Amino acid sequence: MKRPKLQRRPDAPPGQAIRQRYQAQGVERFYAQEGAHYRNPHEAIVARAIQDAVIRWSLPHAHVLDLACGSGEATLALWAIAPQSQILGVDPYTSQAYRARTGQDALPYTFQQVAQGALADQRFDLIVCSFALHLADVSWLPSLCLGLAQLAPHLLVITPHKRPLLRESWGWALLDEHITERVRARAYRATLS
Repeated sequence: MKRPKLQRRPDAPPGQAIRQRYQAQGVERFYAQEGAHYRNPHEAIVARAIQDAVIRWSLPHAHVLDLACGSGEATLALWAIAPQSQILGVDPYTSQAYRARTGQDALPYTFQQVAQGALADQRFDLIVCSFALHLADVSWLPSLCLGLAQLAPHLLVITPHKRPLLRESWGWALLDEHITERVRARAYRATLS
């Protein structure tokens, strides 16, 4: 199967930042209105951060969960270095955008549903969550992290913030962090047996 190539968003507006629109509309309303056409405006940096992290930390990537997959930025970045990777996208808002760019369907689960076991029957080598985990409701973050630690031995968090910092009591130990143009890549190892 021929994999789609990573493309720069052609219509990225120079105006109001997504973060400002999140604050004005709320995250759920923003994605409900714009999810079908969403593209991360920092896609090129995100791709470099993911590709650098996978190589730098020798992260396994044969079977990957792209959590909060957006329009497939992480999926496309992984396919650029490993076209044979099997990647499952999950996002409750952007399935149309994900399908348009990757040719694959994304499961429509929220962080809350994942925390409650929506993927409990799945196993992955790696979970990638790019530009999204900081949006998880703090009341669900510990149970979400514990649930994710049951699904894969490795987690790669790409974030434009210092948060979230995951705790070992949530099932993850920080291995290392690398910053690419103010975008943080954090590699975690699951601490649950």
